[in-house]
Amino acid sequence: MLATHLLPVFVDYEPDKAMCKINPRVDFAFKKLFGSEENKDLLISLINSIVSEEEQVVEVELKNPYNLADYRADKISILDIKARDENGRWFNVEMQIREDNNFDKRALYYWAKLVTEQFSEGMMYKDLKKTISISILDYDFVPDTEEVHSCYKILNTATGKDDQMHNVFELHYIELKKFKKTYNQIQTDLDRWSSFLTTAHQLDREHTPKELASDKNIVTAIAAIDRMFDADERQVYEVRLKEYTDVASIIASGVEKNIEKGVEIGIEKGMEIGIEKGVEIGTEKGVEKASKAIVLNMAGKGIDIAAIADLTGLSVSDIADLLQGANEQ
Repeated sequence: MLATHLLPVFVDYEPDKAMCKINPRVDFAFKKLFGSEENKDLLISLINSIVSEEEQVVEVELKNPYNLADYRADKISILDIKARDENGRWFNVEMQIREDNNFDKRALYYWAKLVTEQFSEGMMYKDLKKTISISILDYDFVPDTEEVHSCYKILNTATGKDDQMHNVFELHYIELKKFKKTYNQIQTDLDRWSSFLTTAHQLDREHTPKELASDKNIVTAIAAIDRMFDADERQVYEVRLKEYTDVASIIASGVEKNIEKGVEIGIEKGMEIGIEKGVEIGTEKGVEKASKAIVLNMAGKGIDIAAIADLTGLSVSDIADLLQGANEQ
């Protein structure tokens, strides 16, 4: 069950096709496509497809624009996009492929972090601007709904209404796995962007469905996909893509070989990277065996501890302990 749950992000990219198409859901590619100065119109279009009509954006200033040198210097391990619009509102936009059961807390943390970044010496609380967090997820996350788009605000629980007293907060989740529309069912701008993000590997300028071709920003994004990276950037992208693919494969293998030994029940949807979601019921010993096997497999493939921590959700110290224990045996 786990393999089919984690791998669909990558199965569209067969080896002979991987060298000519870019997956815009890979965070490094998403950052360059929507977080580059030359593509600000695409970011504006994406934001406007998600926020309300009253919140539409005309212009944005990128606060952490895409920069390959920063990535290589490990200055942007989190590939989110920070921007401020012409009215002073702040936006945090992030693409998340790796399933994270605690992403709600992470989203709140990055929202709060962006709020604090607005403060400068002498600034007063009344000067704080609305901060909007947009998280695009390539997995199911919000429970009990089939809606692709979920929006959270602060409401008065007594009245059930948004009285605008705390209108600096707004958080959006876009769950791409819940997007099921065919091209002829597309109606909204968000439909078009969701379709682009989930089917970019099938699109080119000569064969673009009319439902997407009617949007100049989608046409621009499709054209950008094939010419987005130079040789150095392509190498970084391939490494990033391979990391995700390897982790998905390792997790699937680890579940097959180890969970059966220690967990009788508990793998319905699979194990979250980090051994948090996949074991609903099971023995602590079984979880430890699975965790250890996954980390050792990743380390054996040359992935460093920091990358393993980022991709699994385990702490660096826990990973170091597992590796040290293995070396002592």
